[in-house]
Amino acid sequence: MDCIFCKILSGEIPSYKVYEDAHVYAFLDITQGTKGHTLVIPKTHVKNVYEIDEATIANVFKAVPQIARAIKTAFNPIGLNIINNTDKPLQSVFHFHVHIVPRYDDDGMTLTTQNNQQHYTNDDYQAVAKAIETALE
Repeated sequence: MDCIFCKILSGEIPSYKVYEDAHVYAFLDITQGTKGHTLVIPKTHVKNVYEIDEATIANVFKAVPQIARAIKTAFNPIGLNIINNTDKPLQSVFHFHVHIVPRYDDDGMTLTTQNNQQHYTNDDYQAVAKAIETALE
């Protein structure tokens, strides 16, 4: 397999481990978008959130708060972002992972969202909600 995270798990590629249990491995993101930027991955290879099973994602998100609290204790950020990118345009490693990105005053990180509220009527919101609800059935 040509997955960089699987190679990290096997020890073929080194990493800066911060946490490990039977199901999850967490290590510093080599980019260090901000000090303490950590990736949390399942030890089993799964491509993305569309393909992950409930038990595996539960194991990942069971570890996330514990790691986030440790980052808060270690570096005292003003907050943090928890991010998962799935498919294009932002997923660059196709092994499910969660970014824990500590935030600091003037850290230079930008996460932008677009406010499209003015383009949606009550009927539009209801149609979008109904489409998702129907897809869940």
